[in-house]
Amino acid sequence: MAPASIATDRLVLRDGSTAGMRLASPSDRAAIEQFFNELSPESRRLRFLAPARASANLIDQLCDNSAPRHAVTLLVCRQDVDGARIVGVGSYFAISDASAEVAFAVDDRFHGKGIATALLERLAEIASANAIQSFDASVLDENYEMLDVFRDSGFEVRSTNDRGCVDVRLSLVRSDAHTRASDERDRLATIASLAPMLMPRAVAVIGASRDENNLGRRVFEALRAARFAGPIYPVNPAVSELHGVRCYASARALPPGVDLAVIVVPRTAVLATIDDCAAAGIKAVVVISAGFAECGDEGRALQDRLVEQVRGYGMRMLGPNCMGLFNVGRHLNASFAESLPPAGRIALASQSGGLGLAILNIAATRQIGLSAFASLGNKADVSGNDFLQYAESDPATSVILLYLESFGNPRRFGQIARRVSRTKPIVVVKAGRSDAGTRAAASHTAGLAASDVAVDGLFHQSGVIRANTIDEMFDIAACLDGQPLPPGRRVAIVTNAGGPGILAADACAASGLDVLPTAASLTNPVDLIASAGAADYRRTIEALLTAEDVDAVMAIYTSIDSRQTGEILDAIADGVKVARRRGFVEKPIVFCMMATAPAGPLRAGDEVVPVYPFPEHAARALGKAANYALWRSLPQGSYPVFADAAVQDARRLCREIVDTRGQSWLTPEELHRLLNLLGLPTTTGVVANNAEEAAALARVLGFPVAAKIVSPKAIHKTELDGVRLHLNNEAAVRSAYAELVRTAQERLGSSPDGVLIQPMVKGGTETLIGVTHDALFGPLVAFGLGGANVEVFRDVAFRIAPLTNRDADELLRSIKGFRLLQGYRGHAPADLPTLRDLLLRVAYVADQVPELLELEFNPVMALAPGLGCQIVDARARVG
Repeated sequence: MAPASIATDRLVLRDGSTAGMRLASPSDRAAIEQFFNELSPESRRLRFLAPARASANLIDQLCDNSAPRHAVTLLVCRQDVDGARIVGVGSYFAISDASAEVAFAVDDRFHGKGIATALLERLAEIASANAIQSFDASVLDENYEMLDVFRDSGFEVRSTNDRGCVDVRLSLVRSDAHTRASDERDRLATIASLAPMLMPRAVAVIGASRDENNLGRRVFEALRAARFAGPIYPVNPAVSELHGVRCYASARALPPGVDLAVIVVPRTAVLATIDDCAAAGIKAVVVISAGFAECGDEGRALQDRLVEQVRGYGMRMLGPNCMGLFNVGRHLNASFAESLPPAGRIALASQSGGLGLAILNIAATRQIGLSAFASLGNKADVSGNDFLQYAESDPATSVILLYLESFGNPRRFGQIARRVSRTKPIVVVKAGRSDAGTRAAASHTAGLAASDVAVDGLFHQSGVIRANTIDEMFDIAACLDGQPLPPGRRVAIVTNAGGPGILAADACAASGLDVLPTAASLTNPVDLIASAGAADYRRTIEALLTAEDVDAVMAIYTSIDSRQTGEILDAIADGVKVARRRGFVEKPIVFCMMATAPAGPLRAGDEVVPVYPFPEHAARALGKAANYALWRSLPQGSYPVFADAAVQDARRLCREIVDTRGQSWLTPEELHRLLNLLGLPTTTGVVANNAEEAAALARVLGFPVAAKIVSPKAIHKTELDGVRLHLNNEAAVRSAYAELVRTAQERLGSSPDGVLIQPMVKGGTETLIGVTHDALFGPLVAFGLGGANVEVFRDVAFRIAPLTNRDADELLRSIKGFRLLQGYRGHAPADLPTLRDLLLRVAYVADQVPELLELEFNPVMALAPGLGCQIVDARARVG
């Protein structure tokens, strides 16, 4: 399996600077030779175990990445005044089918920045994809830096010391320890890399002018208006000063100490401006200029050059095609937004610049306080994943909001979000629901796996709260920011009008909340009637918040007499304060004010009570908060390992098939071999080549039997009328055989490769378990009702592999038909523990065998408890 091109892979170093990582090519020969020649004698001795230079033969091998099963070399490059230069080289050379020798060399000036560690991780990823299970290395025992790289990698390490040389073996099997170590390295490096952007010492605005409509001028004015504490330098060769502040002709003329440059120049001048910024030692840029990837192929090519340039110089970049950023705690407003929300504890990132402006206006109107904002634009460098990790570390942020139109690396997003969601809620509006991306596919699983289904699975697994609209996003954020998480789903409603109370009860039920009678009141909703006064509200709010059988309170007030409104609001706030003083601080309260509503939230001392215009808004926010609270309260789960699954043998079999005939569906014999290797045996079945052979097989297997067409063209056998069931005698089997041959000739245009004879599975519920490989999300695992139910009811849910045991439980329970599996109206319950184990094994296989593009078991008969499950029909495609 050839590694994908990684010419523009970003590498964030330990000090927060960046570099580019890519595959070596023959054109790099001279640069690689120069790199080794310029290493210090000591570095060469540690790399080659002797004070020698790299041989011509070795350099030739390092330039050859044509056979990644045998050898791969990666280069880390940086840009300086003399052009691009190599600062790190990592390579592996196979010494057997399952192991390879690995080695690294790093420019002396870049030691300690994490380059060798990054090379090891990427090489391990490529090697694993090519069935290499371990790395070997010989390291001088005095080479402490390299030994630390191996020990701190998170991979299982075994070593022996012989006469001053340490022989190291790293297992490339992924483990929790490796995942934790890798995540922590990435988190720390990302936070360090964003510090110059969000916490700069000084800011330059390149392109500021005297034109008040100029975006650069607006950014300059915004920085001044926010009272940024550091120097602000306008840059424009045509202007000598701006508002009494000296203008610089070029970034090269700036004083030292500028961390951030905001670039607002024509796109044709951006690349040269980046050169100037690098010469000035600037570490981060915000490129507001447009005309890049959003404008077609020419703009994309220009953006690719921009990214290479920025990474080569070790910078971070927000944009291009963005509207800037702000960080309230640093009084930094490097944007051209005209109105800003108040200071608060919500961090927000928007992929769309134009929508970002609208979002900020909405937040300002609703008095939603923000701690930080970033307009991601084209996400050429800084992404939503980066912003998540910054907001996670920011003590001024309690809730994270994202508006996204696309994912660059959804699997990485899921890994980060799963961790961040444990401490801070993430609310996301993901646009593009209507573009389902459904494609013609051979298996039901692939046909049902639309892109938005994958997004839902990703969010569910990682604890992300999905909002359907911007307004809903702020509704949820206001609840999460101002109130504690609800400890359960029991909601008490208090209202002074019956109609809104009924609407609220219906909305709560639709949001998965329970509206039950409480000990504090004989009815729920509690209708105080229109004549209710301030004292009634105060007493009721206090009683409900202190009731043991209430988890959350929704207060509704419909203004009857505007002269009483202020008094009622004060009474509600007093009721909240009294309950809190009594120690009942763990229950949220939301307020719905109908007819007239205050511009911002209701304040009860230091507490902020969110205000909504309609009960549906409040119920939806409470429901999402309750779902998130439940997700956070449960154990994270663990990823099981199925040691009996012969993964490497299965991968070899898949590669042999692909090498022979390319991407293809497996024959019954190949499928049988593959599934047996993976511990996934199907119901016994034998292919018959004539009617008499079919009858004889049925006699041996035992009646009743099923007969099925065998042909690479017959993927959906039922739709082809290619299945005969409940055949109870030899005559029926002979007749079925003849009918199936005739059907294949008529429907497929050729005779079948035979007819599969299987014993009928008695009883149970038909389910589907499948895998399809999404180009962006990777392997998706499907579960639902099987057989003919798949297309009729489409009751199938998806999650992203691998699955934790908790993921598997939630996937089982996520389908509407789960009640059938529990036993419903005389329908026997299913063996859920065995079904769960089968799901986990399939997910493990999907993650470990990347050559498996599609796998579908339909039906899987879920038998009664204690009887297990039987895979009745299976198909698989490899590539």
